[in-house]
Amino acid sequence: MIEKIIEGSARNKFLVFLMVIFLGAWGLWALKNTPLDAIPDLSDVQVIIYTPWMGRNPTIIEDQVTYPIVTTMISAPRVKSVRGFSDFGYSYVYIIFEDGTDIYWARSRVLEYLNQASGRLPSGVTPTLGPDASGVGWVFQYALIDESRKYDLAQLRSLQDWYLRYQIGSVEGVAEVASVGGFVRQYQVNLDPNKLAAYRLPVKSVIDAIRMSNNDVGGRSVELSGAEYMVRGRGYIRSIKDIETVTVGGDRGTPILVRDIASVSLGPDMRRGIAELDGKGEVVGGIVVMRHGENALNLIDRVKQKIKEIEPALPSGVKIVSTYDRSDLILRSIATLKEKLIEESLIVSLVIVIFLFH
Repeated sequence: MIEKIIEGSARNKFLVFLMVIFLGAWGLWALKNTPLDAIPDLSDVQVIIYTPWMGRNPTIIEDQVTYPIVTTMISAPRVKSVRGFSDFGYSYVYIIFEDGTDIYWARSRVLEYLNQASGRLPSGVTPTLGPDASGVGWVFQYALIDESRKYDLAQLRSLQDWYLRYQIGSVEGVAEVASVGGFVRQYQVNLDPNKLAAYRLPVKSVIDAIRMSNNDVGGRSVELSGAEYMVRGRGYIRSIKDIETVTVGGDRGTPILVRDIASVSLGPDMRRGIAELDGKGEVVGGIVVMRHGENALNLIDRVKQKIKEIEPALPSGVKIVSTYDRSDLILRSIATLKEKLIEESLIVSLVIVIFLFH
């Protein structure tokens, strides 16, 4: 058999050279386009449904949110298993699909079945899909450091949430940039129960009044002296004073304002964890999650390049420090692979030469 292959190759030199050129070109293309990663992706094809319902205990979350979603998703096509998890204020549902299922086909099926479950969920509860990433998508992490000590954790978190997260999220191949650490700033209205009882105001009426006051409305246009003016009502809350002057009721013709029954201040949202760097104190950071099927090494390079573009625009004294970078592990794995391939090639070549001498 081997003799026939050698004889056929000797007679058809052109086809042999053509095949060698084709295989060489194919190898070069694969070398440049094959996704490189040091951690094999052995995770299942899964879609995560995340549903927040703040202030509710796990039992209510399980009965009114997790259970309706789970019972709806078990009938979706190519679903292998459905796992539900209820926490304080949050519901997580993991839909595991059969191996080989396209992730975006699976996500579209989950959205279809989620529409069926929406009618069984409480009012105001909105489920959302998790990022289109795999279990090994955590490829890069950074921290914001203020060397000047001019900015507190709340200001750094605002910088991360309203600037850095969107800038890095625009990089091709990034599925999500998750913020960690710091404090999320919020307006806090601390009600006085004695004043509420004195004015006979329920808490729900105060909540509804503040929610309805935070809104812009549009009106018609008015034509005057050949010019057209657009009428609109501006009502977005922009400061503590705007909340304090919201009317929540009336007492004998006198409006009752929020400042009459509560104190309003800026404060941090409740948090369930912190981020610390090298034992030097708390920091604010971000986790870059890679989209499913992307090249991890190329993605990390693009993220680093984006960070270099962002750094000149950061406030004075604020720096971005890398805390986890998988590219180092990938490059060391590639170096080890190259070393072993060269060693094996030399050994095989030596063995072939020895056999040819015989």
